[in-house]
Order: sequence, then C-alpha cells, then structure tokens
Amino acid sequence: MRRTLSRGRVALTHPAGCPAVPLYLFDPLVLEGPLTHDEAQAVVAEPAYWSFCWASGQVLAQYILDHPALVAGKRVIDFGAGSGIVAIAAAKAGAREVVACDIDPDALAAVAANARVNGVAVSLCDDWTTRGGDFDLITAADVLYDPENRPLLGHFREVAPQVLLADSRVRDLGDARYILQTVREGRTWPDLHEFEEFNRVRIYLAGETAVGPQ
Repeated sequence: MRRTLSRGRVALTHPAGCPAVPLYLFDPLVLEGPLTHDEAQAVVAEPAYWSFCWASGQVLAQYILDHPALVAGKRVIDFGAGSGIVAIAAAKAGAREVVACDIDPDALAAVAANARVNGVAVSLCDDWTTRGGDFDLITAADVLYDPENRPLLGHFREVAPQVLLADSRVRDLGDARYILQTVREGRTWPDLHEFEEFNRVRIYLAGETAVGPQ
C-alpha cells in the first residue's frame, strides 16, 4: 500500500455499505484531511485496490446478505476479489464453499486476513484458469472498468450456471442474459469522492431462475 501512499496503513473498519463485514482497509486517519485529488488519482492508478472497498463490492455483499438463498449451499467463486467483501458475505450467507480469485497476491493476503476477522473460511486462487472444479455461482463486482473486459460476461456464462454481477461503470451491459435486479447507492470506503454516477450500483443475475427486480 505504501507504494501508493507513503503514509499509508490499514485499520479495521466497517464499510458503510455493508457494515456486517468488517475489513482491514486504508486508514484515512493518517491524513490530516480527505485525500487530495493527486492522492486519489494515485490510488486509482496504482495496484493497492484491495485497501479500499469499492461501491459495487459493498452493495453486492449487502445484497447477498439480504438474499442468502442466492448462495446457500452453493460452491461460489468471486472473480477479482479485492478486499474479499463479496466472498466473505457469501460465506456468511451459507455458501458451501467460497473461492476468492485475484491476480494480486497482496489482495489475497488481505482476503485471508479479512476472512479470519469475520470467522469464515475462504479459499484463495491466484489464477482464474486453474480455479479447479465446477462452480454453481460466479460473483463479480466492478470488473468491467476496462472495455477489454466486456468478453468476461460471456465467459462467466460458460463457466457456471449462474452469475451475480455488480457494476457502476457500464450503464448498458449489452447482454440480455444479465437481468437487472436492483439499483442501489454506494460509495467507496474510505470515500475517494468519485463522480456521482459511479455511486449508482446495478446488480444483475444471469442464468438459471434469473428473474426481474427483487
């Protein structure tokens, strides 16, 4: 984290969008005020994404806790796990097994620490292609920030019978198989003061039994 913010440190905190899942995240108290524009840009440009809990992750985690039947008894893999909030929420909601997948080894270390704090078991995967076995559900939050990631929508549908996706960057997924469930407000924790449009999180469900808004 200090490659991004030299004064950085982590602290245990309860994200406003999903307070039931405490996480080790960037401690804003090391700053004398909110992040400056340059610091916020550095956070976005550098790889310490796991130290902030993004709006879509919080909203999706809370949605899972509110609708535990979506994951109960299922084998779930969370793509682009970051801090691990979605994977942890799935474990809390009764998933049979949860795998958190991320290419950043620092993120996986954070997931492991955060899972311990929450008293749940989450397996770790650093390579999506070696995830192993069959999964009932894929979860993913804010993975479409790069247009080149759009093919993931089709790939996910090939890997598991259901996909639960949260996104605040793309207004139209362009894939009718992903059915909008709800739109909720959320903010990055700690707050990076992003554009208001990025605080509106859309949750989609694709696959078996997918229905309209809940």
